[in-house]
Amino acid sequence: QICLERMVPFSFPLSKCALWDPVPVGDVIGSHISYYRNPKLSIVEKTLRLAYRHAKQNEQQLFSCFLLGSLLVDEDGEGITVIIDRFDPGREI
Repeated sequence: QICLERMVPFSFPLSKCALWDPVPVGDVIGSHISYYRNPKLSIVEKTLRLAYRHAKQNEQQLFSCFLLGSLLVDEDGEGITVIIDRFDPGREI
């Protein structure tokens, strides 16, 4: 079931030239990754260990990093799988 209180409308940055008419047309529809599909998350163990080690070595309580991967649609079209297989600690600046 979709939690409508947490859904927010799409917004785009302001620009000098509009590529389309920004006036809404039609009824509001919900767009959520799990509305029609059953999502699964798969993380490669090595990637998770690298992220954990980086977090333990980091002196700050909060830090930024990137987990990179791919998105696959199941053969039956009913589910999706997010595969996280790379870790990037990012840059301090």
